[in-house]
Amino acid sequence: MKTKVLITRLNDGKIHSGQSLATEFGVSRTAIWKIVRRALKEGFNIQSVRGHGYQLASPVDFLDQEIIVKNVASASSRPLTLSVIDEIDSTNAEVMRMLARGECATPVVTAETQTAGRGRRGQPWCSPAGENIYLSMGLSLSGGFSAVDGLSLVLGVAVAEALECLGAAPVGLKWPNDIFIDGAKVGGILVELQGELQDGVVHAIVGLGLNVHMTAAPAIDQAWTSLAVARPQLTWSRNALVSTLITSIANASDKFQSVGFAGFRSSWQSRDVFFSRQIMARDGELQGVGQGIDHSGNYVLRTSEGEFAVRSGEVSLRVAS
Repeated sequence: MKTKVLITRLNDGKIHSGQSLATEFGVSRTAIWKIVRRALKEGFNIQSVRGHGYQLASPVDFLDQEIIVKNVASASSRPLTLSVIDEIDSTNAEVMRMLARGECATPVVTAETQTAGRGRRGQPWCSPAGENIYLSMGLSLSGGFSAVDGLSLVLGVAVAEALECLGAAPVGLKWPNDIFIDGAKVGGILVELQGELQDGVVHAIVGLGLNVHMTAAPAIDQAWTSLAVARPQLTWSRNALVSTLITSIANASDKFQSVGFAGFRSSWQSRDVFFSRQIMARDGELQGVGQGIDHSGNYVLRTSEGEFAVRSGEVSLRVAS
């Protein structure tokens, strides 16, 4: 018996006794107890009510492949191969495996939880079950590796526009790949490249982690938020979010191939959370005032010695204390 089956039953918010659950699913009470233990380890918030049974403390917004496919099909003509998975090591890793198998359509993977989710520089990505979005797409871009300069910034614009379309405005962007709302990180983008120089085609595996319903994350050591925390007046559906994000990223990829990074620069600049702020780079060796991005997507600092461009592959930026 899968965890998802039990959580779906408890999703009505009522208290269900172990015996009634065991009878309903044709298993022992011990089996139900073991599944509850497993669900707790996966991050589901189940409360044990002494003498009464089990209750889901907050409803779970499960992903539904049929709904996502229907919504995307009505908004985009791009052929997709969508996989909705209960548990995966990493959605980016699964897209890589799909590309290795020769997947022709654009591969898209989203999961309820990840066991080995990664952020920038290999940092682990907090992936509680049923709360957030863990989404990866495999984009094929022509023109070689030089043609993908600025892609992570383009994708940031695509995600910000999708969220604003659903009511989350204003959405900020932190160079090079973080999504911000109200001064805190709500999501991040990871781009990994594969390609063959001889044919000039590059596969960009685009990973997006977005906090949706999460309200607690003691393992995260930086300021963070979620859509539910930052915009509690709105009802957030992960299916609607995934559908809108897939469409926005696909459309941005097509536009990027046509007009390049220049077509997105002003949109990125208008959301720059570092602009006009005193910030530092290179472990504090370089400090200055944020001036936004140049035509190549490098971040520009104005210092007492002039302007310096910080390249994405070199360092990250942080606000000077």
